Amino acid sequence: MDTTVQKVTLNFENTENAFKYKSDKDLKQAQFLFSSMGYQWLVELGTRITPWAIKSGLPIKGIIRKTIFKQFVGGETLEETKPVVDLLGQHHVQVILDYGAEGGQEESSFDHTMQQFINVIDYAGTQPNIPFMSVKVTGIARFALLEKLDDFMHRSTSTLVKRYEAALSQLTPQEREEWNRVVARTESICQHAMAQNMGVLIDAEETWIQDPVDALVMLMMDKYNKGVCLVYNTLQLYRHDRLAFLRSMMEAGKERGFVVGAKLVRGAYMEKERKRAEDMGYPSPIQPDKESTDRDYDEAVQLCIDHLDQCSLILASHNEHSNKLAVDLLQKKGLPINHERVHFSQLFGMSDNITFNLAKAGCNVSKYLPFGPIEEVIPYLMRRAQENSSVGGQTGRELMFIKKEIIRRGVK
Repeated sequence: MDTTVQKVTLNFENTENAFKYKSDKDLKQAQFLFSSMGYQWLVELGTRITPWAIKSGLPIKGIIRKTIFKQFVGGETLEETKPVVDLLGQHHVQVILDYGAEGGQEESSFDHTMQQFINVIDYAGTQPNIPFMSVKVTGIARFALLEKLDDFMHRSTSTLVKRYEAALSQLTPQEREEWNRVVARTESICQHAMAQNMGVLIDAEETWIQDPVDALVMLMMDKYNKGVCLVYNTLQLYRHDRLAFLRSMMEAGKERGFVVGAKLVRGAYMEKERKRAEDMGYPSPIQPDKESTDRDYDEAVQLCIDHLDQCSLILASHNEHSNKLAVDLLQKKGLPINHERVHFSQLFGMSDNITFNLAKAGCNVSKYLPFGPIEEVIPYLMRRAQENSSVGGQTGRELMFIKKEIIRRGVK
């Protein structure tokens, strides 16, 4: 029997594959949107005015729905995501569903958000191409409580879980009860996911609340990732300590006998993190430069692919080099590029040249697809607009590929 793995050559410049799922009209709309996001002053004005206009009840939802919402969001309800999910599925692209609303501050809102996450799991279980869903702990836990736990955890130098246990003992009885409810919500989500064989991706948060999130995810992995990978932690490699943290997770997994779920991203809170560190006079948790982030990201990819017996990797990146690296590493090891423990992912509405060319090559790849009422996903949309205007060359690159495909099709 021939077990040779066929060599695959990726071409991220192929716009025919990248935009096959888009009509000529959709392409023209995307061109207009990304062209607009190229003007930083316009984005800054829009991100200030839009949330205010929505809260004031001004009739702008229709404009938002037809432009930025359509580009980056799957719909306002779970049911509205179905046409998008089906369309992506036709092109062998899977979906990571994300209830895009930001958390409130009341127990009732946390319970509501938990129920939304469970609804996502139950719905996704009926769809053939939704293997994962995303959970934001700040949607089910009070930010200030996470902040307090994190502060207590930083007063000790032991292992993550021991620091977490020590921090819990320092909470008031009422706070401990409140935290127990957070753990119970997380358990409920994981139990529903296990019943549907659905992966749960826990989002990364700001550094000053991340430690209790890491500890919570570690405990969930210890419980649910025995022989399979159900729970994943998200590591932001623009932090200079995350590569070392990935290694420590691997050691814990080996010692405790659980599979490490690692979703690797570069990161989303860089400016906020740097400013807070400067304002409060502590060392910045952020890498000194982009090269350091790229180096650690690629080392993390290599570490995971070198230990696929111990971990499951989700490579969530818009960086072409990192995606090619993972495919090359798999092929060098004689492993299939659709290895069950290697998954690629990009945000819906961005980097279609990566997603659809990976899918065409046969990789496991998905779009991260948020959904929710327009007024609730506005913070997500504003982040996408800012990201595309500030990330070096992102808007220009998206536009270049869109224009290339418009010319190839001869669209007027």
